[in-house]
Amino acid sequence: MPRALVILLGAASVFLIIQGIEPIQSTIASAFMALNLVLVVWPVQRALARHIPRFLASFVAGLLTIAILVALIWSIGWTIAALVQELPNYGGKFIALRDQILDFATANHIDTSWLDMTKLLESIGGLNVSTIVSALQNVFQVVSGVTGVATILMTVVMILIFMIIDSAGFAERMERLGERHNPTVAWGLSSFANGTRRYWVVTTVFGFAVALCNWVLLKALGVPMPEVWALMSFVTNFIPTIGFLIGIVPPTIMALLANDPLTALWVVIGYCVFNVVLQVFVQPKFSGDAVGITPTVAVLSLLIWAYVLGPLGTVLAIPATLFVKTMLIDIDPNARWLNALIASNPRTSDQDPERLSNLLARSKRIRKLTATVYKKGSKSEKGQAAASELATLTDDPSQGPDDSGTTQAPLN
Repeated sequence: MPRALVILLGAASVFLIIQGIEPIQSTIASAFMALNLVLVVWPVQRALARHIPRFLASFVAGLLTIAILVALIWSIGWTIAALVQELPNYGGKFIALRDQILDFATANHIDTSWLDMTKLLESIGGLNVSTIVSALQNVFQVVSGVTGVATILMTVVMILIFMIIDSAGFAERMERLGERHNPTVAWGLSSFANGTRRYWVVTTVFGFAVALCNWVLLKALGVPMPEVWALMSFVTNFIPTIGFLIGIVPPTIMALLANDPLTALWVVIGYCVFNVVLQVFVQPKFSGDAVGITPTVAVLSLLIWAYVLGPLGTVLAIPATLFVKTMLIDIDPNARWLNALIASNPRTSDQDPERLSNLLARSKRIRKLTATVYKKGSKSEKGQAAASELATLTDDPSQGPDDSGTTQAPLN
């Protein structure tokens, strides 16, 4: 089949899949969000399982996961509540600022009809049925939006609980998948999990750094509620690229109302220095290395997944891209050439996924045999058999370095 036709059919299939996802996008986004939370706390659960029963380790990990979700929701709610409570105190200054803008615009013959409140006041006296219906529709839209968010959160928590329960036997399932069925897929899933955890760690660390820099800046300039704006910048940091734009507007407006235009200008300059350097230049590089994609692909993934998965897609864009890349490109020898274009390390395009999965399975087998050989109380025959197999694996030249002279390892 001609390559052009294959590309067209593939593009058409992707389009149909996206359209099919749209009716259930909230469910898929909720499930993927829950999966990301489980992957984040998995190292904690695995460490606890070495000392306490698996079900108890899963229970503790579940509590930690729910605590992370609650902390995120609380931070968003607290920020909005503080903003709503504080803004009415600056109503007079807002009107004075509006009047100054109107005077300046009038003196320079600029149309100011969009700022004139007299038309709004005049329209209040002439209310009719259509305007009332329109206002009620707006109210219903707001209420339905809040209800939709609550539904998504409930779905995330429900799926999260069952995923935590299933995670008690996850290691055994992955081991069976790798040893008895498809080691390449097992390697792909392991690579996705490791890359996702690294991405969230990098994003969280840079979020704290951005929030701290912004807090110091706003505190030094005397802008009210610096802790609120710092927390907002931390939360919006989880939205690639446009999170910076969302986080800079409220503190700038607050500095303009509570202080003066010069302070607002310094807020913009400080945010650009701290946030642009960290979020736009430094963080995408680290995040790209963590998940194996270029900064350009990271930005494009935000736009695509926001359309596919809705609002949660803005937060899950990078992990979702990593999942698709791992399962459709990295484990397929015929598709790895795409890594030459989209991977942060283009040299991964010539890696053999089957060889990578074999190396992973071999390393796990060596660890298991080593534990058997040195385990106290093991039978001598079993120990000798394990030692013999271990010697065979460690001396096998076919499992040595690749043609470039370096042993291949899963590169995310």
